[in-house]
This record gives sequence, structure tokens and C-alpha cells, in this order.
Amino acid sequence: MRWVLRVLCLLVVGGFCGFFLFENGAGAQEAAAGQIRFTASSNAIKFSGVWVDGQYAGSIGELKNELRLSPGNHEISVRQAGFLDFNKTVAIQSGSTADIRVSMEADARFAFADPRTSAQVRIDVRPWKAAVFLDDYYVGTVEQFYGVEHAMLITPGQHRIKFARAGFESSETEVNLASRQKFKLRTDLAPARTAYVDPLIRSPRATAGAAITEAR
Repeated sequence: MRWVLRVLCLLVVGGFCGFFLFENGAGAQEAAAGQIRFTASSNAIKFSGVWVDGQYAGSIGELKNELRLSPGNHEISVRQAGFLDFNKTVAIQSGSTADIRVSMEADARFAFADPRTSAQVRIDVRPWKAAVFLDDYYVGTVEQFYGVEHAMLITPGQHRIKFARAGFESSETEVNLASRQKFKLRTDLAPARTAYVDPLIRSPRATAGAAITEAR
């Protein structure tokens, strides 16, 4: 019986030591990180998506203008339907903050939907921070298109709408929309069972055009 108690005591002490070392290691790593603070040149850019070293990190609004990264060089790409990608290499130093002013030029190949003839798509998807792609173009996050006043306006015709978020299985729906049609998408993304990451949140967006805007 005594040896059982000794083993239990060792496990308890070892667990506390391991937790303490883990906490110290995590704290040291956090302290060594640097920050990126984004400044958008327009309100539209605030909804743009941020990719770091080829991996989707979230929208500028979601990141709350601060993104913590390990020291070293990082490739930053900001993407939004209707604009040319904003790309920049940033050198992150420990404990420092790098300010990036994001200014994006309009993509002349892109055609926005006409509010007079477009279809309305309302989105109710969990998690709300999931990225939304229309025909492989990043158009924002779910929460931007939730509710009566924030539906997506999409040109009539066939389209692919995809929702993706790291740690979740992606969900894709094909729609064939008529002019002025109202359509609602409702789904919950299932937790990912594998380490697979959807290519749209780990690689550059497509170069083909799409047509979308947000209902006001």
C-alpha cells in the first residue's frame, strides 16, 4: 500500500512540475513574440482577410488590429474580393510592434453585383468567425453577412459558397440563384477529424472574377 501512495505522490508532484514548466515555457514564448498592428486606409478594407506565411489568420477586424508573431521574417498577404492583394514582408522583433498601413487598389477585372437585380443570400453559420468564399474569392466572415440588413448581394446564376476555418471541416454549397431571389444558408461546421486544412485558407485566392457586394 505504501508504494502505491508513493507513486501517487510522485505523479502529483510531477504533474505540478510539468504544469509549472509548461506555463513558464508558454509565458516565455509569449514574451518573445512581436506584434503587427494594422491600419486600414478605408472601411471596406477592415473586412479583408489576413494570411501569414500562407495561412489564414482571420479578418483585420477579428484580429483587432494586433497580431502576435514569433521573431523573424513573415509574409503578410491581405485579400478581399474586388481588390488586388496587398503583400508585404515584415521583420518581427521580440517585444516590438510593426505598424502596417493596408492600402488596396481596386481590381478592374472584378464586377460588383447590381442591387437592382441581384439575389440576396443570408448566412447563419457557426462558428461566426469562419471565412466565407464566393467562387473561391474571400469575401469576409460569417458574422458580416448575418441578419436582415447584412445579406450578400450576388449576381444571378450559378455560384459556389464555401465556409472554412482552421480546426473545422469546410462546408461548400452550390447555388443557382434567380434575379432578386432571397436565399438562406444555415449550417454548423463540424470539428476537423484530421490535420487537413482547406486550400483556400492556406493558399492564394483564385484569379478569376466574381460578383458580390453587401446589402446595406
